[in-house]
Amino acid sequence: MHSSDIAWIKKTNDELKTRNAKLAELLKASRDKLQVLHQQLEELAAPPSTYGTYLEPSPNGKTAEVFTAGRLMRLAISPLINPDDLVPGIQVRLGEAHEIVEACSYTTTGKLAILVEMIDPTRALIVDQQGEEHVARLAHPLANPINRRPRAGDTVLVDLKAGYVFEIIPKTEVARLVLEETPDATYADIGGLDTQIEQIHDAVELPFTHPQLYRDYQLHPPKGVLLYGPPGCGKTLIAKAVANSLASRVGDGESSYFINVKGPELLNKYVGETERRIRLIFERARELAEAGRPVIIFFDEMDSIFRTRGSGVSSDMETTVVPQLLTELDGVESLSNVIVIGATNREELIDPAVLRPGRLDVKIRVGRPTKDNAKEIFARHLDQSVPTADSVDKLIEVACEYMYADRPYVELTLVTGEVETLHYRDFISGAMIANIVDRAKKSAIKAHLAGDPRGITADQLRQAIDAENRESEDMPNTANPDEWSRITHRTGIRVAHARVIGGN
Repeated sequence: MHSSDIAWIKKTNDELKTRNAKLAELLKASRDKLQVLHQQLEELAAPPSTYGTYLEPSPNGKTAEVFTAGRLMRLAISPLINPDDLVPGIQVRLGEAHEIVEACSYTTTGKLAILVEMIDPTRALIVDQQGEEHVARLAHPLANPINRRPRAGDTVLVDLKAGYVFEIIPKTEVARLVLEETPDATYADIGGLDTQIEQIHDAVELPFTHPQLYRDYQLHPPKGVLLYGPPGCGKTLIAKAVANSLASRVGDGESSYFINVKGPELLNKYVGETERRIRLIFERARELAEAGRPVIIFFDEMDSIFRTRGSGVSSDMETTVVPQLLTELDGVESLSNVIVIGATNREELIDPAVLRPGRLDVKIRVGRPTKDNAKEIFARHLDQSVPTADSVDKLIEVACEYMYADRPYVELTLVTGEVETLHYRDFISGAMIANIVDRAKKSAIKAHLAGDPRGITADQLRQAIDAENRESEDMPNTANPDEWSRITHRTGIRVAHARVIGGN
């Protein structure tokens, strides 16, 4: 055989080997593809998976308790699952034979409920949207002590059938009802109420700042304070200043808590809802107080929530709401750093049981400002930093003389036939003075833009006072003459007729 024939045979063999190798690769790829297609066909033909909520391991340690399809079942666990992945509350996928084949994640959708209280570290009492109570377990992330623990008033995501709480929804019911703020108001912002400030300082701050002295004298701090008097005279401002002062005196530099309860939002037409919300507020206060920081619960317009029972002034709601408050007030005694402050301009409407000693112990009247008080209030709103055409002291003196002049406002005819005249000065409030200063500032700005010299003038203050008085003439209700006795705090006078005189 010639060498050329040998070379040709060798070349042919090499080509055949290469072709066979390619065919083998192609066959292998086709086989792998067929296997994938076969697997996909098997998956398509497999029955649908069901899911359930893993509750806990069974006592035998080999199976698990699972809530699925509305039933509590004891199921086998696939050996391919890591037991550490099975934690209470997690979703699990079930195989054809109802064995646990996969540990999934926690559910992220469901119903919302309100957590009322913790029963133990892993169980909680919750209330659904219909007001029904349930006991549910906490899912593993919530029961883990390293995470933020649920607390009363939290809105939580629940599966009521499985009986598990999965997540804290960042929208608490208490947050919608109250404002937990650190007030920036101070006693320096309040003018003309030195006597009232001293009274509330003695009643509220001394027990916080000198608790040992109170214990030595076996004296219990007051549970609550009522600030009452005409509207606009500084009741809310005093309460905020107390919270601010307590933060600097008691809290080691930390802020205090001022829970400002929004009364109208507290009321609810459903039976028992208002009472439940009151419980939530006090439960929240107790939790905050456990950290040792001062907590003030402030009820503004207290008469709108806790009216006298059986008075007929409002609905029968107060027959259950008032006892709930009384229960909470009686429970405050175990806490040394929680105090309730109420404010109202209709103190006669509040149930007497709320006001008796041992509950709202201290009652402080915040009255209308005198002329000297008015000067102090003016000085808070019209200081040296404000542009004025004359000295600030002179402007304040002119404004107060004008405000407190003998200018008739209302003529009251008493049942005895006597006639008494009330003047504009009898209706002055701190809020009114603040509004007068703002009017004068706006007038000065307009005058300056029109080309007049810069600064507030005495005439602008007088005009602002006249404008404020004119607007107030249409406000009072003359249909009920006795209202004038209450407005002026002359409760001993019986009024038969009231007539607005005006005069500006």
